Amino acid sequence: MSVPGTVYLTRLKLTDFRNYQQLALELDARHVVLTGQNGAGKTNLMEAISFLSPGRGLRRAAYNEVSRVGSAAGFAVFAHVEGMAGPVDIGTSAGGEPDYNGSSGRKLRINSANARSSEDLAEHLRIVWLTPAMDGLFTGAASDRRRFLDRQVLSIDPAHGRRVLDFERAMRSRNRLLSEGRMDRVWLDGIEAQMAELGVAIALARRELVAMLASQVGRNPVDAAFPQADIRLDDFLNEQAGDTAADFEDGYIGRLRTGRARDGAAGRTLAGPHRSDLLIRYRAKDMDAARCSTGEQKALLVGLVIAHARLTGTICGHPPVILLDEIAAHLDENRRAALFDLVDSLGCQAFMTGTDQQMFSALGARAQFFDVRSAQVTPLDVGSD
Repeated sequence: MSVPGTVYLTRLKLTDFRNYQQLALELDARHVVLTGQNGAGKTNLMEAISFLSPGRGLRRAAYNEVSRVGSAAGFAVFAHVEGMAGPVDIGTSAGGEPDYNGSSGRKLRINSANARSSEDLAEHLRIVWLTPAMDGLFTGAASDRRRFLDRQVLSIDPAHGRRVLDFERAMRSRNRLLSEGRMDRVWLDGIEAQMAELGVAIALARRELVAMLASQVGRNPVDAAFPQADIRLDDFLNEQAGDTAADFEDGYIGRLRTGRARDGAAGRTLAGPHRSDLLIRYRAKDMDAARCSTGEQKALLVGLVIAHARLTGTICGHPPVILLDEIAAHLDENRRAALFDLVDSLGCQAFMTGTDQQMFSALGARAQFFDVRSAQVTPLDVGSD
């Protein structure tokens, strides 16, 4: 029985996706646990579900890398979803031979009609994820944390991704003009005005998300099982005076204009949202997350993702679908049980993977269990009523 407001997949079909030639899964509103050996195809299933959201999925792979080796037609993912606006069929495909427009990019159909853009998916479901590739978030490059933050903003504000892409496109044009010594004032003024409008909008959206996320961390009593993080954004607006978006835009335009010679010599733009960083500290120890133990970092990351999932549900009125890849590997038995209770408290459908089925025993009848072996997925009786 689903919780009112729950968004969940009831059917998932894959064609020529990674190691799956054909796959059809029937699901209900419960959580989904996928267990099996490494390389069996568990993460591939999670990646397929992530393509039901804007972007290139949880691996950010090029579409031709996603298609099964030997497939000439590319890949396809189909899902029936009990969505935010009611039942919906979503189909997405990419790769293969170019169509009559010369495009082999991603195509999206919602209820058998061509979608205007992938942003339309946000009307039906939101998806958040946590993967082992994110374990180095605190010690990695600032660009990794920006990407993590932008993904979180995107689940709240579907237009954010387009703003980021448009800003990067405008910045590349400016960089090219400066590196080639083409100081065309009219062109540069126009490009910099566009960069200022987009860049300030990006920064303000990130700031708003960070403020809302900070208010969510530790809000639920069950959250006590995970260390709490203090987060803040270090961005170019911290160095500018202003009270309104227009003030910040004017200030950024001024910095871009006065910095043309310096940026031209550097071969890149030295100020803007592309250089922001998300700063995270372990609250109880008042310690930079990068200095924490591997286990503490994993627990901090889990806490942030769960807080973000709760925030998404609060703002959208429906909890997101959550993908937790190899989630149990670095958590002890008590923390695993606490995590399952936390996920349950969100009223969402969560997909979880692992190599050991016993690690998910605390879920009991709250989950459907599947065994994954060599791209074959078999339902298990574990956890059934």
